Amino acid sequence: MAPFRNQTSRATVARGSAMEMEVKRGRFRLSVLEDSAQDCEVQRQIEREVRIREGTCKLLAACSQREQALEASKTLLTSNSRILALMTQLQRMKEAQAMQRAGRRSSDGGSERLPCTGKVAISDIRIPLMWKDSEYFKNKGELHQCAVFCLLQVGSEIHDTDLVIVDRTLTDICFNEPVIFTDAPPGFDLRMELYSCCVEEEFSVGFSTRRLSRLGSASSKKFMATLETATSCSSHGSRTVSGGGSSPGGESPVLLPALSVRGPKYHLLAHTSLTLCHVQKSFRTHDLTISDTEDSSFWLPLYGNVCCQLVAQPLCMTQDVMCGKLRIRSETDPEDWRDVYGVLNGSDLKCYQQQDDTDSLETLVFTIPINKETRVRATERDPALHTQSITITNQCGEKTTYTIVTHTPEDTHSWMEAFWQHFYDMSQWKQCCDELMKIEEPSAKKTVAVTKQGSLYHEMVMPSSTQTRNHLLPLNRPVSSEIQSLLSTYYNDSY
Repeated sequence: MAPFRNQTSRATVARGSAMEMEVKRGRFRLSVLEDSAQDCEVQRQIEREVRIREGTCKLLAACSQREQALEASKTLLTSNSRILALMTQLQRMKEAQAMQRAGRRSSDGGSERLPCTGKVAISDIRIPLMWKDSEYFKNKGELHQCAVFCLLQVGSEIHDTDLVIVDRTLTDICFNEPVIFTDAPPGFDLRMELYSCCVEEEFSVGFSTRRLSRLGSASSKKFMATLETATSCSSHGSRTVSGGGSSPGGESPVLLPALSVRGPKYHLLAHTSLTLCHVQKSFRTHDLTISDTEDSSFWLPLYGNVCCQLVAQPLCMTQDVMCGKLRIRSETDPEDWRDVYGVLNGSDLKCYQQQDDTDSLETLVFTIPINKETRVRATERDPALHTQSITITNQCGEKTTYTIVTHTPEDTHSWMEAFWQHFYDMSQWKQCCDELMKIEEPSAKKTVAVTKQGSLYHEMVMPSSTQTRNHLLPLNRPVSSEIQSLLSTYYNDSY
């Protein structure tokens, strides 16, 4: 009896799956409408950051408290970095569109198979300090304080950490809150930059009322004019050179209008880059490249390392890649065919009695492991089965082979394409596909609770130590009502 006779085909490509993304991104070029939609979305993001930039400049000019000025200056630096990254992304998109209009194929190749993206999370960042004996143990000398934070970037996605005050009473700089990048490719390059500002430095809060009122609109008009020039130049294949350093990917970004805003200035103290090879469930120590010398006012005695946890969740491990009705038998019992609803997800092909049972593990009939050692191939048309079939062989331990039959040849092709894409995704994400790594979501609200700032040495080497730990209160003081009113005008349209 032929499998699936008089049954409706239920094989479908899961929405948002790796295979669907591969079809959309790898096997078909983007249409003109999709290009336009992507351009508009990036430009909306740029405009949002420009409004944040304007509001922050006004806030910085009106700040009367040190903590407010430090936070505003941090926000301004982060916003500028996001604008540069987004403009670089927009420039690349324009160049790709220009190449398509000229009839040239990009280096990516229109039919090249692309791996799925995924989440990348970094958490519990700890940077040990190496104070001199006279400073830390004898508590001698002037108390030198610096405000520090981390800027984390993958592609055009940029996040910043909380701001903390560091002095000689601390042995480590700690950023415990997880930072998550939602759409990272397996070839991601996570750049971590540590910025520092000397708290004792004087900063001016003097802006005339007239200049304060004109600052936002003037910078906005100048910036948008620069943006239009940059995008139009990019569409003709040219590049706009920046005088402010390199952009992500090594290409020259467009020039941001200079802002003559007085206030605290952050300086790059150290940086490092993390890639897929650094991903694992446990904590690891990485080398830091220190960017300045001890003579600088924002200098801190870094040990030269950073300890953190870097994990990743590829979409092929968290979303259904393929699902549909199947008929399966094992080589141990060739006559025992089972009608199941199969779901390819992560390292398993889960088989349920029916589609409605997919949310319940109790109704799971059986599971076929799918890993890097699994072999899948499509067989020739079997006269006994009246259709083409798929064989799945697992090499680990005792060799086991399963035969899968679908309703139509088209379903068989779709399942084989899904398996090929899945194996390709696993080959690119490597150790991230051995098992699903856990990612903790960041807190919904930043608490005012005391942040533990203990010694990295004691926590890693001597966890049972009862020595007194240092504590730090994050900068989270409320701003005055007049400054809130001033900034809200520019933030309301951004959210």
